[in-house]
Amino acid sequence: MKLLFGSAQFSAILAAVLSFGSIAAQAQQSAPAIDMTPVKPESVGFSAERLERLHAAIQSEVDKKQLAGAVTLLARHGKIVDYRTYGMRDMAAGTPITKDTIFRDYSMTKPITGVAMMILYEEGKWSPTDPISKYIPEFAHLKVFAGFDAGGKMILAEPNHPPTMRELMTHSAGFSYGSADTPVDKMWGDMKVRQANTLQEMIERLAQIPLLYQPGTRWVYSTSMDIQGYIVEKLTGQSLPDFMRDQIFNPLGMKDAGFYVPADKRARFAAGYHEEKGALVAEPTENGQPTDYMTQPGAPQGGGGLVATIEDYYRFAQMMLNQGQLGGTRVLAPSSVKLMTSNHLHAQLLTGEFGIGQHIMRPGFGYGYNCAVVYDPAEANLSDGKGTFFWDGAAGTWFWVDPTNDLVFVGMIQRRSSPDNHPLLYRVHALVDQALVDPSK
Repeated sequence: MKLLFGSAQFSAILAAVLSFGSIAAQAQQSAPAIDMTPVKPESVGFSAERLERLHAAIQSEVDKKQLAGAVTLLARHGKIVDYRTYGMRDMAAGTPITKDTIFRDYSMTKPITGVAMMILYEEGKWSPTDPISKYIPEFAHLKVFAGFDAGGKMILAEPNHPPTMRELMTHSAGFSYGSADTPVDKMWGDMKVRQANTLQEMIERLAQIPLLYQPGTRWVYSTSMDIQGYIVEKLTGQSLPDFMRDQIFNPLGMKDAGFYVPADKRARFAAGYHEEKGALVAEPTENGQPTDYMTQPGAPQGGGGLVATIEDYYRFAQMMLNQGQLGGTRVLAPSSVKLMTSNHLHAQLLTGEFGIGQHIMRPGFGYGYNCAVVYDPAEANLSDGKGTFFWDGAAGTWFWVDPTNDLVFVGMIQRRSSPDNHPLLYRVHALVDQALVDPSK
């Protein structure tokens, strides 16, 4: 076989290949190094004695068999203050939970999808005032549910304005989630929205369902972040998992974050549980392994498809606290973090009428882009620092970032359908806040 180029050309190509390999290796090794070793709590203003109240509260849930297990992580000034495991990863197998356990994050995916959208915002690819139909033409002719006529036929009205990207980012565009007892949500089942094989199929089915309300007039927890995931795919030409991997997970060193759990990691995947009549019920397993999240999904959910370890999510949250960067790796500009974590709901939506669970939109407690925001703690009757932003997931995972007190908290459990998930989140807020006895440190 003859070479089609000379030795000099070959050397140049070889050098380029080696250089590319070196760059790729450097990129692989460039994940920010962070010290996960806890410091003495008093060194950053916390009382070790008072933190025992936090430990006791979580352990009590495990002892009462309300939780199989939990991992919690508290950091201040970028230093780990408290990092604990409780109970079991799998109760039937008697496997203790570990710090590298992989959890289903469900709706804690939403803030990460928000960051994916903000990356594209920084590239000038969308604006909050744009109509959603600019990026999803299938939504150009959406109608609004307006009741039924005398014959029982659904009345469809024109929207008072085309729903905007700002409204999409804040659950106020008019979409529902297919899970409430409304005629619009019933259509989700009829159209088999959740059975869509791709995000394009999902969009085509959603385009045939009217909006639940006039855009901007209500706050209703919705499929908006799944729609954002489609927009990410359309604007980038990448799948949502690939874009997040390249732009968020790899740069931040979130090495176990993704939309499925590969075979070589499944031994670390937490067993799933749901609550029935006050008791934990295990979800399906096979050969001692969970049967969900086994393959990359064709229709990845920007609103709830993520799996991750607690360290993965801590890295994300600390990046947000650091105004968009972690260990010298920048994901967003400070201005974009501020835009994302500021309240964007009008006063007429902050009346206590709207919310989900105990997350009630009210004076002092609003919603930014893909996360709740405590913009006036006293008005909201909360002890958090001003500007705290947070969210949680259906299996009870939760996090918050308190920029006033420079702290991050992440909690990971796996218990769906429990009425105690929100109270546990809020109780832990109070338990952490009461242990910060010297905020000046």
